[in-house]
Order: sequence, then structure tokens, then C-alpha cells
Amino acid sequence: MSKKFSITTADYLTWDQNLNLIRKLIDDNEYRMALLISFGSFWGLRISDILCIRWIDVFDKDEFELIEGKTKKRREIKINIQLQKHISSCYESIHPATLEEPIFLSQKKTTFSSQRINVLLKEIKSRYGLKIKNFSSHSLRKTFGREVFEASGTNAELSLVKLSQLFNHSNTAVTRRYLGISQEELMQTYDMLKF
Repeated sequence: MSKKFSITTADYLTWDQNLNLIRKLIDDNEYRMALLISFGSFWGLRISDILCIRWIDVFDKDEFELIEGKTKKRREIKINIQLQKHISSCYESIHPATLEEPIFLSQKKTTFSSQRINVLLKEIKSRYGLKIKNFSSHSLRKTFGREVFEASGTNAELSLVKLSQLFNHSNTAVTRRYLGISQEELMQTYDMLKF
């Protein structure tokens, strides 16, 4: 936990770090945490929205929608084929009592709190030796944004517009700051053009 009245900023995982972490969690039978990290980094959702997801929302589906807790806006989310397989595999391993059950249940059969998730993520950071300074649930949302931005290549500005809409930011400058995109990175865009 951070100190009272201190300001902390979540950092992002590189995409390779993110995928390796998900694989290690699966290898260690940590299916719920593997799903949590997958949902955060593949969809860019806030932890409060992730914790509300039930099996019926995502199991054997290719898309779903939710009303974001913070913004109260409706959001449609596509579940790509690989993530569908991951969800099915975790479902088979977890064996939930019903499809109505929330995915992120503790051993006490209550939904995890955001604070508890952040404690678990700090333990994961230590256990797996993650090279990230500030790792929290918000890191997953930033990991999603950075990967979308970096994967866009020459369409970086378009990806910022899309991310700005997905994140409900007021403009792309906010998104740029949010993702920690430096002026140097933006200037490198010009070096991509060739005669």
C-alpha cells in the first residue's frame, strides 16, 4: 500500500512480460489471477469493472458489454479467439458452481476488493521477480494502452484517438501523458518515413 496522502503512479508491463506472467500463473494453478491480468491487459478495464464480471458474461462468448462503474458509460468489449480459449481453459480448471458466479471470488466466497487485488499483485511482483517499479491493478490498464500504441506502428496517432475514446479521456494529450509517451518517442515517428 502507498503511504497516506502520497501520490503513486502505476507503471506498465511490456507485452512480453505480461504474457510470460500469465503463463507462469497458469503453470502455478493461479487461474483467477491469470484471468484478472488477462482481462486488465487485453481489455483495458478498471479493476472495479473487472471484479464485477461473472462467468456468464464471458464464458463461451465472443463479446459482452458492461456499464463502467466510474463513468457510467456503456462499453462493448470483443473477446478475441485466444482469450476465449484462455477463459474456457480457466473455467474448466476452476469449476465454478454456476455461470452466475462472479469470477473473482476469494476462498471465503466473497468478491475480492480492489485493495486485496493490489496486495496480491505486489506479492506476484515479488514472487515472479517482475521488473516494474509501481505494479498495481492500474498497471494492467496501462499495459493494454502501451501495447495498442506500440503495436500501431505508423498509425500511432490513430491509436491514441482510439485509446482516448476507450479510456474516456477528454483528449489525446491526456492519453499520451497517461501512457507515459515521451516527446522523444513521438519524434521517432518521423524517422520511420523513408525515400
